[in-house]
Amino acid sequence: MKLHPASEHFPLMDEERFRELVEDIRCNGQRQPIILCQDQILDGRNRFRACRELGITAQTVTLQEGENPYEVVWSLNGNRRDMSADQRYLVWKRVHADSDAWRRRMADQRENANGKRSVAAKLQPRTADGKSLDVRPGSGTSSPTTCERHVQRNAKASLSNTNAGAVKRGDWLAWRRPDLAEKVVKGDLPMAAAIREAKREETIARLNQTQAIEAKALDGVYDVIVVDPPWPMKKIDRDERPNQTEFDYPTMPEAELAALDLPCAENCHVWLWTTHKFLPMAFRLLQAWDLKYVCSFVWHKAGGFQPFGLPQYNCEFALYARRGAPIFIDTKSFPTCFSASRGAHSEKPEEFYATLRRVTAGRRLDMFNRRIIAGFDGWGKEAAK
Repeated sequence: MKLHPASEHFPLMDEERFRELVEDIRCNGQRQPIILCQDQILDGRNRFRACRELGITAQTVTLQEGENPYEVVWSLNGNRRDMSADQRYLVWKRVHADSDAWRRRMADQRENANGKRSVAAKLQPRTADGKSLDVRPGSGTSSPTTCERHVQRNAKASLSNTNAGAVKRGDWLAWRRPDLAEKVVKGDLPMAAAIREAKREETIARLNQTQAIEAKALDGVYDVIVVDPPWPMKKIDRDERPNQTEFDYPTMPEAELAALDLPCAENCHVWLWTTHKFLPMAFRLLQAWDLKYVCSFVWHKAGGFQPFGLPQYNCEFALYARRGAPIFIDTKSFPTCFSASRGAHSEKPEEFYATLRRVTAGRRLDMFNRRIIAGFDGWGKEAAK
């Protein structure tokens, strides 16, 4: 037996509840009949499945002619306890739209038959003065004011037995990502996860848009910045290189580093590489650059310098900070601690950059870089090497 379109707006029972229904009908029989509309199941899909599994002929009743099937199915299922507020609102939104369309079809039929227009608006919310309030997306000739949107949300929340938050989330997701809204309705995806996914993909598209990249290039700003400063330090004399006491690259004092103007976009990820010795200074630099510290990435190295009487320094830190509210496009397999082989002096591991290419989007910059890095622009005296 075919399903009526109105019934398919509601998610089916999960397997555990369905098995309970089957057992209940086995022991007590079918207590409620299945409602049919034009020989299609309007209400009772789960009961019909249970009866078929048990080999029982299902009891049915037929909806009276002229009754709105969408109003009926909502009245019978709108308060299902197994639906979240977000699911319930999205279901109501669809049922309400189909109910409107059904009423218009019936009105057109009556007009054609009687030559009169009669538009039903039983589910249509109204303002305090009794005027009709159109709550369909895109209705009206101009954008509603904040007050009007508030009234509309409250009206839709009341009709759908939900709340204004569910209305706002549901309208946003249904407009931008109806495919994700469908997953929420079916219970395959929580609303919060669906919104994160939608915003993540919007951000990726925006950051990777050619015009946006060109505009940032002209402005000289970046969405991702890695800073590996030339810390103000000297090498310790070694027997193997007795004539070298300075590093292979020029260093900068803290005041000069603090005076740097990082080319951050409005929403920007920043990683600042540092060692144990300069960790306090690194935090001061983040403050000087007006960045918000979030967490520390730790590079576990095989071996490292060990001062006399102290532990071996076999790790380095990449302090993660941000400006604005950038997002990561992927957070799977994204730990703050990672192991990687050591390269040339002060060279940061390719594994780190590979991770950043995977979890971020937009223009990327590696400041004070000492080699060419795929996916990153270079900045510094040794950037061309």
